[in-house]
Amino acid sequence: RHCTDIICCVIFIVVILGYIALGIVAWVHGDPRKVIYPTDSYGQFCGQKDTLNENKTILFYFNILKCASPIVLINLQCPTTQLCVSKCPDRFATYIDVQASYRYKPEQWNYFRQFCKPGFNNPRKSVAQVLRDEDCPSMIIPSRPFLKRCFPDFSTKNGVLTVANQTTFKDGRGKTRNVTDLREAANGINNVLDARSVGMRIFEDYAISWYWILIGLFIAMVVSLLFLVLLRFTAGVLFWIFIFGVIGIIGYGIWHCYWEYDHLKGIPGSDLTVYDIGFQTDFRVYLQLRQTWLAFMIILCVVEVIIILMLIFLRNRIRIAIALLKEGSRAIGYIMSTLFYPIVTFILIAICISYWAVTAVFLATSGEPVYKVMANQTLCKYANLTCDPETFNKTNVTKLCPGAQCTFAFYGGESLYHKYIFIFQLANAFVFLWLVNFAIALGQCTLAGAFASYYWASRKPADIPLWPLFSSFGRAIRYHTGSLAFGALILAVVQLIRVILEYLDHKLKGTQNSFTRFLLCCLKCCFWCLEKFLKFINRNAYIMIAIYGKNFCTSAKEAFFLLMRNVVRVAVLDKVTDFLLFLGKILVAGGVGVLAFFFFTRRIPLFAQEAPTLNYYWVPLLTVIIGSYLVAHGFFSVYAMCVDTLFLCFCEDLERNDGSTAKPYFMSASLHRILGKKELSPKKA
Repeated sequence: RHCTDIICCVIFIVVILGYIALGIVAWVHGDPRKVIYPTDSYGQFCGQKDTLNENKTILFYFNILKCASPIVLINLQCPTTQLCVSKCPDRFATYIDVQASYRYKPEQWNYFRQFCKPGFNNPRKSVAQVLRDEDCPSMIIPSRPFLKRCFPDFSTKNGVLTVANQTTFKDGRGKTRNVTDLREAANGINNVLDARSVGMRIFEDYAISWYWILIGLFIAMVVSLLFLVLLRFTAGVLFWIFIFGVIGIIGYGIWHCYWEYDHLKGIPGSDLTVYDIGFQTDFRVYLQLRQTWLAFMIILCVVEVIIILMLIFLRNRIRIAIALLKEGSRAIGYIMSTLFYPIVTFILIAICISYWAVTAVFLATSGEPVYKVMANQTLCKYANLTCDPETFNKTNVTKLCPGAQCTFAFYGGESLYHKYIFIFQLANAFVFLWLVNFAIALGQCTLAGAFASYYWASRKPADIPLWPLFSSFGRAIRYHTGSLAFGALILAVVQLIRVILEYLDHKLKGTQNSFTRFLLCCLKCCFWCLEKFLKFINRNAYIMIAIYGKNFCTSAKEAFFLLMRNVVRVAVLDKVTDFLLFLGKILVAGGVGVLAFFFFTRRIPLFAQEAPTLNYYWVPLLTVIIGSYLVAHGFFSVYAMCVDTLFLCFCEDLERNDGSTAKPYFMSASLHRILGKKELSPKKA
């Protein structure tokens, strides 16, 4: 053994160090609180612990009617003062009415002033000055919290939109407004929230339900292990049950089609052809025609004949495939530690995903608070210009634009770092894909080395090394890190291109250019096929690397030509293995997904109180389903890798040996019998 693909190994290590540096820079500049907590006009977070706003978790808009302004979409911020409050208003009130009655109804003033600026308690100040300086809102309306913001409490009464059973309200400036104006304002905010806070809501759901997601993934891990153990004893039985089940179902379909065909005989109109009735939107019409059932019956007969002929002519190869599956089960039985190696792969991938997600969040929240001039006068030339809240009162802006304020607008920045945030996000995604593919490659090469040591052992299990899995892992890390990184790099480049194509397709969905859509569709299809082909080549290349210790390109070439010389066996083995593992993945992902659905929708009485309150219950649900599928895929990859490794060893065994005393076969007795050999020649001790 010697080190392979050293240059790629060096590049890989340098990239990892750069990735760590990127994460450190992102953590220094980023602040995830920006997507967890709403931010008031002073740039302070609502509900943040150990601050004055700790118990004020909801954002309140002074004049929500201003949120219907087009400026909302331009600046992504509603041009009115926003404060953190502990609860939303539950009644209609105007500042004019409250000020006029504060002497003999102080409780109204005490209630109203909790929605004024902190520390303001001067009801004697003139209404004009209060509204100009925005010390208090001109009105409050019954609201309820939604996405941690106060929104009008809309309801419909006899088909009419109302707020607290009222269709009109006073705006505190001498006008009576319709509640439909509030709807327009709320829609204005919703448009901004849709643009800014979908990620925030998803992040909140993950923050609340992450430990339940981990529990779901742990359950998926346990179920996957149990399925692998059972598969050792049921591989052949499951396959033949499925084959004869398919033949039986298709046979029933043929009989049912014939029964329908014969049953419609003599019924008026049933002898018409599909051409006679033309296209019908109600497809049940076609089921009333004898011709339809005759066509179904012919198609099913053809499929049935094809399956039976395949079983007849490929019976020997199917027997070899099943024997290899059983041999794989036997190999796993001798090297039981391989069943637990997917935990290592799972931990490595979990670390990669966690690091990528955290870095992405910190990169997305790397902006500094940006403040802009908010002026009541539309003619103020300083409106929407950036400002500094610490020095704003010393400028002449307040003199030229009475009532103007320097309020928080959004998070951003003009530094070189902030300008290249998108490039950093792209680099974050690329290195993430590279690391994930490397973790998978390391697992495949490690398992292949362990199972190859089983196959090439002359006397099983006596000649199997003491710690085959750990020995194989050590060889892969010590000698072949560069080769594994090379294969992972090629795959990561293709996957990144696919991600970019999907992004472009999403952005250009509304375009009317049919050529562009056609070109994107072709590119997506080509790169999907390329990714599948590369995964197949990489997998077998890693097996050859584990067996012979050659570099990536040489191993990939030898594996490819070896498989091409046994292409029919490859096809049969792949389909038999894919079917069994597909059943397992559906069982694990579907079972855990159903359990997660009932849990997160509070349909399990025993755990109804434990289920977290979520914005979207499908966020943790999809995460659990996809995560369970990936966990099952990781565990079942042990079985698939075992079979693939044994198959390549089997093909090499057939080409290099002839069963003689000088060149004995290393295959098992069952495989030897299927090949039609009389007796297994004794192997060298």
